[in-house]
Amino acid sequence: MIAFLEGKLVVKNPTRIVLDVHGVGYEVLIPLSSCDPLPAPGQTCRILTYHHVREDAHILFGFVTEAERELFVRLLAVNGVGPKLALSALSSLSVRDFKRAVLERDVKRLSSISGVGKKTAERLVVELSDKFGEGEAAEALAGETGKPVSRNARDAMMALIALGYKQMDAAKMVGRVPAEEATTVEEIVRRALTG
Repeated sequence: MIAFLEGKLVVKNPTRIVLDVHGVGYEVLIPLSSCDPLPAPGQTCRILTYHHVREDAHILFGFVTEAERELFVRLLAVNGVGPKLALSALSSLSVRDFKRAVLERDVKRLSSISGVGKKTAERLVVELSDKFGEGEAAEALAGETGKPVSRNARDAMMALIALGYKQMDAAKMVGRVPAEEATTVEEIVRRALTG
């Protein structure tokens, strides 16, 4: 498995790059979200990769962040989702927005991805909603500001899950508690249960 490539960026297109790694040009397909962070052609860069092997081809997919690559691999595990559709999903929605749509069971939003119909969107929700850890869910369901979730908020969410709440419900409950009003895990849990 090729985990990453580092070399001179020769070609940079919105969905495809070519990296010169010690005289070998590697073609790497990328989501739109990975294009902007890359440097201009002629400069050195490093890109995380996923090596997809088929009977008739070996294809490299590239990502700027580990979160993008992890989501890509998770999408490939969904029945009926191939690399092209997984790349389209990452090009259409950020990792956070995609996870949020899955956790909120937002079939309409997932159907807005090119190549994803209602049935595929429903399959994504069913097969992926339980695959995200508590921390990932808390990050995805954080307020619209996108601020990182505090350790106390994450611990409070885990406590609510231990009490029997579903991951998505626990994240929403904790998300409604204003950060400035609750400083301890116990306070956050109490306010989440009463608010």
